[in-house]
Amino acid sequence: MLAKRKMQSKELAEILNITPANLSILKTGKAKGFRFETLEAICKALDCQPGDLMEYVKD
Repeated sequence: MLAKRKMQSKELAEILNITPANLSILKTGKAKGFRFETLEAICKALDCQPGDLMEYVKD
């Protein structure tokens, strides 16, 4: 979605008021969890839906 919106990770991190390192953890799927308000902020910034960002992968 970042590429579609022609936005860099650093810019999104600034909009979300989180560190680039924390955004990287979210992007790589290494986060153990996240808040719905964070998901909402990402969707608002990227003008997308949660399903555009997440995918269920069976273990």
